[in-house]
Amino acid sequence: MKADKDKCIACKRCFPYCPMGRIQSYHRHETIPGRVYIDIDQDACTDCGMCLRAKICPVNALFQPEEPWPREVRGVLSNPMIEFMGSQTPGRGTEEMKTNDVKGTFLPGEVGVGIELGRPGVGAYFRDVETVAMALMKANLGYELAAENPVTHFMSDKKTGKLRDDVVNEKATSAIIEGKCKLEKLPEVLKVLQEVAKTLDTVFTLEVITKVPPEGEVPIVPVFKKLGMWHSINSKNNMGLGEPHFKFYEDEK
Repeated sequence: MKADKDKCIACKRCFPYCPMGRIQSYHRHETIPGRVYIDIDQDACTDCGMCLRAKICPVNALFQPEEPWPREVRGVLSNPMIEFMGSQTPGRGTEEMKTNDVKGTFLPGEVGVGIELGRPGVGAYFRDVETVAMALMKANLGYELAAENPVTHFMSDKKTGKLRDDVVNEKATSAIIEGKCKLEKLPEVLKVLQEVAKTLDTVFTLEVITKVPPEGEVPIVPVFKKLGMWHSINSKNNMGLGEPHFKFYEDEK
């Protein structure tokens, strides 16, 4: 995101709309006496488009230029209005991060594990995303990366979790590593994440997805309790508004 210095009047109206808090500094216009304009920290800006979509600028000075590779990955991960061509959906994760009733990705005995690095005001460089991804894959715990997730597409080696060298210094408001593992491997996966968290220069939220069996007991709860990890139970339910792309078949008796 940039500001047209010939239009900007430094009114500060856009300041509160930057999730990263990086619309702050001023520069004097070199040809217009007395005119100052804002400057957006291009290294910290994640191209989320929030300030532009707010339509708060009275002189329409804010604009989003077409960014070349690799900077364009910032908008892909940070701007919810941009559709990622790999998944054909906007946002940082696949549709399975929103509901498990679309394609049946997480079967009984499996858990989806998402690691969402960064938050507004903090953000996440892809080098930290790479650190987490490589730690998970190196542990050899059967963690399977989600093929449609943008972060997976940005990897040069999906077996090791290595990201492309040209994207590791880019930044997003947040990015999600998404995949799944067997339920019995979840304790080891969580321990790997607890250790790698100590090495990161950002924060992350852990998302664990599971199908709830007819008995009603959530199978991941005992794992969290044993490890002493706080968790929040969130439920997402299929309301019958769409047709699932999968079907379970019971063995004939």
